[in-house]
Amino acid sequence: MSTPATNMESFWMPFTGNRAFKKNPRLVDRAEGMYYYKPGGEQVLDMVAGLWCCNAGHGHPKVVAAIQAQAAEMDYAPHFNFGSPAAFRAAERLVEITPEGMDHVFFTNSGSESVDTALKIALAYQRERGMASKTRLIGRERGYHGVGFGGISVGGIPYNRMQFSTAMLPGVDHMPHTHLLDRNAFSRGLPDNGAELADELDNIINLHHPSNVAAVIVEPIAGSAGVLMPPKGYLKRLREICDKHDVLLIFDEVITGFGRLGSAFAAQEFDVMPDIITTAKGLTGGSVPMGAVFVANKIYDEFMSKPGGAIELFHGYTYSAHPLAVAACLATQEVYREEALFERCRAMAPVFEEALHSLEGEPNVIDVRNYGLMGAVELQSREGQPGARGMQALQKAFDANLMIRITGDTIAFSPPLIIEESHIDQAVDTVRKTLRAL
Repeated sequence: MSTPATNMESFWMPFTGNRAFKKNPRLVDRAEGMYYYKPGGEQVLDMVAGLWCCNAGHGHPKVVAAIQAQAAEMDYAPHFNFGSPAAFRAAERLVEITPEGMDHVFFTNSGSESVDTALKIALAYQRERGMASKTRLIGRERGYHGVGFGGISVGGIPYNRMQFSTAMLPGVDHMPHTHLLDRNAFSRGLPDNGAELADELDNIINLHHPSNVAAVIVEPIAGSAGVLMPPKGYLKRLREICDKHDVLLIFDEVITGFGRLGSAFAAQEFDVMPDIITTAKGLTGGSVPMGAVFVANKIYDEFMSKPGGAIELFHGYTYSAHPLAVAACLATQEVYREEALFERCRAMAPVFEEALHSLEGEPNVIDVRNYGLMGAVELQSREGQPGARGMQALQKAFDANLMIRITGDTIAFSPPLIIEESHIDQAVDTVRKTLRAL
């Protein structure tokens, strides 16, 4: 057991009300399988896979052993003009499960870095193929694409943008979000209404003129904004519009990638092939920070088509393909395959759906939505106190030894893919009691 924290002031915590937290901290100091453990030893059922990332559960022995062995063998390897064999093996392994025609990967260290990398690749690609005027980027309202300046520029969550409004990327526009609560409340799976919202992309591209638009970026399912589902047919329509105007389509799959929906990627689950996919989180199951950007072969080939051996893309990170991250990645991918965790997600999804929708009718519940092992319960906000009810739910659930995620007044769920029916029953029963106590 770790030594309890005695002075919390030195750590400026991310996305946290620091003063409130430090008055009443929610601490965990160990994790295994489906559980975190409080410093006193109490089990806390993890229904958010840490932060959407621990898809294989916590502390899987194979992943732990791989990290330990790599740390003893080689701590660091540069990948600027040098290389390590394991990094190439990891890339080869990953493209075995990517959509067809995506055979190349650029390694990063986080989802934020993956997004900024994807945006830079998109802009550089347009320039490389002689379309330098294509510089505009289009995101979506309520989209979350990390916290780099590129990510918050194409992102659409106001609180993530408000303190940095003068430093956004120029030339960015946004489509409307797809959350139609009045028409799609309590949908199971993809909602029926709203595919026509994709047509606004056509209007935006025409407004700026297709010759000026480089790329569109969306989350197939918007996670951090509250698990917002794409209406049936919506993503296919985006693909058609991008093809019509010769614009790249980027799927931000930092959350949906690596089995969260039952397929390796949402692109495969929804049968919509983007040009670029951003990932992180489930890539290593959260064990070591790592991200990856997958690109369509046409993009990679454009960069490689020029004569000579000069640098094709002036971009990269000191820790791209860090040996410990690579070891964790390879081991995690083996666990997914050997334990058939993507298939397990698909099998458990109906159980999860039924349990989650049993919360319809509980106090203040205005929507329940789900797909795969992603779900949300949206609560009615208190007048003049947005987010207060959600925060109270977070605290009460933790007091009852359940970890949930909140975004405003929405409770979000993304449990490890190793979840069993008993875990689902325990979680939903605790949430039900929590809702009745708010």
